Amino acid sequence: MNKKVITLPTSNNDVLTNFFGNHDENIKLVAQTIKATINARGNTVQIQGDEAQINQVQRCLDLMLEEAQSQSLDLAMTHIILQGNYKNLSDNDEEVIEVEDVKIQTRKGVITGRSPNQKLYLHNIVTHDVNFGVGPAGTGKTYLAVACAVEAILNQEVQRIILVRPAVEAGERLGFLPGDLSDKVDPYLRPLYDALYEMLGVEKVERMMEKNIIEVAPLAFMRGRTLNNAFVILDEAQNTTVEQMKMFLTRTGFGTTVVVTGDVTQVDLRKGETSGLKHALEVLSNVRDISFSHFESKDVVRHNLVQKIIDAYEKA
Repeated sequence: MNKKVITLPTSNNDVLTNFFGNHDENIKLVAQTIKATINARGNTVQIQGDEAQINQVQRCLDLMLEEAQSQSLDLAMTHIILQGNYKNLSDNDEEVIEVEDVKIQTRKGVITGRSPNQKLYLHNIVTHDVNFGVGPAGTGKTYLAVACAVEAILNQEVQRIILVRPAVEAGERLGFLPGDLSDKVDPYLRPLYDALYEMLGVEKVERMMEKNIIEVAPLAFMRGRTLNNAFVILDEAQNTTVEQMKMFLTRTGFGTTVVVTGDVTQVDLRKGETSGLKHALEVLSNVRDISFSHFESKDVVRHNLVQKIIDAYEKA
C-alpha cells in the first residue's frame, strides 16, 4: 500500500471548513467511494492506497478545493466531482457541448447547474420556448425548472407560473378527493411546492397563489386553454398518455416557456397505454426550436445511494 502526503495550498479557515465539510463529511465520501484511507489535519491530507486510488483522490481533492474557494462545496457537489461529472471533466472521450453558465437569482441565492448536463438544461430553458428534461430521480429536472420559473416571474418576463401534473394515481377522477380543485391536486404537486417555498418563501407563494400568479392545474383540466405570457411546468410527464401530451403541448401561446420533465423508467400508466413522454421524444426529435436535455445517474444530486439504486435497477 502506497502513502502520499498533500499540503493544500491554502490556510484560509473558511475555505478549509468548506473543503472538508461538516465533520469531514466531504472527505469521508471521497474515501468511501474510492476505497482509500484519508487522514487530514489542518491543511495537510494523507492518502493511503494503491497508485490509481491515490491519483484519483488527488484529482478529486484538487477539484473540491477549487469549488471550496467559492464556499459552494457540499456533499452533492462532492458526489458530482467523484462521478467525473464536473466542469466537463470525465474519464471518457465523449464530446461535451460547451455552454455559457446560466445563473438563476432567487431568494435562496444564486442557483446554477452543477454538472454539464444541468448546465445545458438551464441553457436550453432560457433559449427555447419548449423544453424536455428527461432522466432519473434526483437529477434536478424539476428543481431547476422551478428556479427558471421563479426568476422569470420576479423579472416580470412572464405574468404567471402554471404547474401541471397528471394525477394518474387517482385515475384522473379527482372528484372523489375531498376539497376544492387546489386541494385535490396538491398531493401530486408537492415537489413543485417544496421548490417554490424554498426559493420564494411560504408566505409569498401563498400570496401569489391567492392572486392566481401561481396556478396549479391537473392535466385533465387543461383542454381548451391557450397559455400566453406564462411559464408552464409539466412534471411527471411519463404518466401522460399520447393524447394528453399532444393536448398539453398545443396549449402553448405567445410569450410562454414550457418545460416538460419526467423519467421514462417510472411509468405508472395502465398496462398497454403508451407514455406520452416516450412518444413525444420520438415524434418531436427533429422539430427545430424544441430542446431535449437528458440526464444520467451520474447527475444525481441527492444522497450518494440514489445513484447506486438507479444503476442497480437499470442492471436488473
